[in-house]
Order: sequence, then C-alpha cells, then structure tokens
Amino acid sequence: MDWLMGKSKAKPNGKKPAGEEKKMYLEPEHTKSRITDFEFKELVVLPREIDLNEWLASNTTTFFHHINLQYSTISEFCTGETCQTMAVCNTQYYWYDERGKKVKCTAPQYVDFVMSSVQKLVTDEDVFPTKYGREFPSSFEALVKKICRHLFHVLGHIYWAHFKETLALELHGHLNTLYAHFILFTREFSLLDPKETAIMDDLTEVLCSSPTGGGSGDGASGGASGAQNHVKER
Repeated sequence: MDWLMGKSKAKPNGKKPAGEEKKMYLEPEHTKSRITDFEFKELVVLPREIDLNEWLASNTTTFFHHINLQYSTISEFCTGETCQTMAVCNTQYYWYDERGKKVKCTAPQYVDFVMSSVQKLVTDEDVFPTKYGREFPSSFEALVKKICRHLFHVLGHIYWAHFKETLALELHGHLNTLYAHFILFTREFSLLDPKETAIMDDLTEVLCSSPTGGGSGDGASGGASGAQNHVKER
C-alpha cells in the first residue's frame, strides 16, 4: 500500500500569519461553545468485553468521517491561493510520497492526500477488517497513529486558517466538540506524540481542561502560553 511509506514533515514556513498575534479561536466566548456537555473522558474509555483494535478501528473511522465533514464546510475557502502551504501556526507540513520524495503542495492538496489515503485504509478489509474471523494486521496500531497524526494536522489547519469562516457558519461549537473528543481519545490510547500536538497546546488546555472536556490529562504541557511561539521541525 503506497501510503504506508508516506509521511509528513514540518518546518518553519518563514511567514508570520496575521492570526498568530491574536488567535480568535482562543477567545473565551468561542471556546465555551460546544454542542454537548457530555464527559468525553468517560466516552473514550475502552468498554468491557470490546477488543482494543475494534475500538480503535471504530473510533478512528468515525473521527475520519467527522473531520472530513468539518473540513468540507470550509473547503471553498481553502484554496491554492488562500492557503499556499499546509500551515498551522508557524509550522508548515509537507507530504512525502511512497518513495520518500517531498511533495510541494497547497493546503487543499495536502488535505486531499490525507483524506484519500485514509479512505483507502479504512475501506481495506486487510487493514480495517469488518467480517467475522478476520484479524487486524500487526501494524494496525502504527497505522492508526499515522492516521491520527494527519487528521490532527487537518483540525489544526481549520482552526488556524479558517476559524473565521467556521465562526461565520456557526459551526465552531461542532469544531470545538470534535477537537476535544478527538484529543481525549488519542490521549487515552497514546496515539499522538505530545511533541506533535504541542503546537495546539493552548487550545487543548482550554478545551480539554473544562468540565465538558473531562480533565486536562497528561498531554497539555505548557498550557495557554507554552505553545504560543513553538517552531516545529521534523
């Protein structure tokens, strides 16, 4: 499978977007918006008598569909002209093809690579088996981690580059709820490296430390100020 060899890397993009000075998505009036008050920290726990891989597969597939849907609401604003790079804060992500070659792409192209690749995986019976008696591959957890890493990039880009449009569509409550659920799930099963998510620690601290988030957990080191000016190189 070609994408299994793919990876993304990030490094400073040399630009300082206007939004970096003041992140609209961190304003209290916006972070309080949710579509449910459910305790996601309870929801993400592995239920009794449920196989771990089955639980990871079910939730990963659901997050993929919801994040894809969330992105689709602002996709008309995410173009090669408005988003010439896949940027989140002061970090730019690159896509690498199956040969390890860096693919220079715009944000919408990057997201398309992500969604197409994940769609291919979650519909592959050899990777995400749905039929009785089929076993998960030994590399399944590593694949789930890779999927979550790329989905995190998409969520980060929506917040960083398209929160204004999300707000205008009154979908920020959906975005906040999705983000909190996703982050708490990935923390529960250690699916994302804290260094990878540090770029959004300020938002994570706010959304996942509130009563609806279910606690701050172990992954929000740095708090609101810790991730303000992080520069990531991978």
